[in-house]
Amino acid sequence: MKVQCVICDVIEEIEDDSSLAKMLRNRPIHTFMCDDCNERITKRTLERLATGKFRLYRDKKDEDDW
Repeated sequence: MKVQCVICDVIEEIEDDSSLAKMLRNRPIHTFMCDDCNERITKRTLERLATGKFRLYRDKKDEDDW
């Protein structure tokens, strides 16, 4: 299966039987990012987290007594 990276538009070939290929076929809203872009985004996000000025806004989970 041919897939195209959302960020850099590189076209890669992935196996048709892989779980990633199945996810992309069944849920078109999911997008593919190549390994280089994924590593670059991860690295830069961790650098911004280390500065202390960057916050990830995640939902606060309330603990339920039940």
